[in-house]
Amino acid sequence: MRAIIQRVTRARVTVGHERIAEIGTGMLVLLGVTHSDTVDAAARLAKKVAGLRIFEDGEGKMNLDILAIGGEVLCVSQFTLYGDARRGNRPSFDGAAAGVQAEPLYERFCTEIEKSGVICQRGRFGADMQVELVNHGPVTLILDTDELDRPRHA
Repeated sequence: MRAIIQRVTRARVTVGHERIAEIGTGMLVLLGVTHSDTVDAAARLAKKVAGLRIFEDGEGKMNLDILAIGGEVLCVSQFTLYGDARRGNRPSFDGAAAGVQAEPLYERFCTEIEKSGVICQRGRFGADMQVELVNHGPVTLILDTDELDRPRHA
């Protein structure tokens, strides 16, 4: 799984003219699923995201997690995170899992976020969505489950 995490002051998702999800302070998580992902990977990534200390404490240091600040998560499925544009100018999305595999893992990730005590609103899986956000900082992180167990410095 691959996640782009953005610290936001607000974010929302619309489909057509319908607003389907909206949060204030928290995280917008763009989540991609690949063929080798598992339920365990979804749980591990959700635990990591929920525990990220990317919110400022009283001294202005990124020292607080989302639960500590009472924030929410807005999670949007995004198969394009597995786009490969190394050859030519039209990306290949062969690395992205098909919806039948990806949707249950996307839902599992969201459920695991909720198990940590954080509200997790969702985009609409597979829909053509409009995503709006105000990135606070800006703070943006990229997490990949294939890299979570690697040493920090090699």
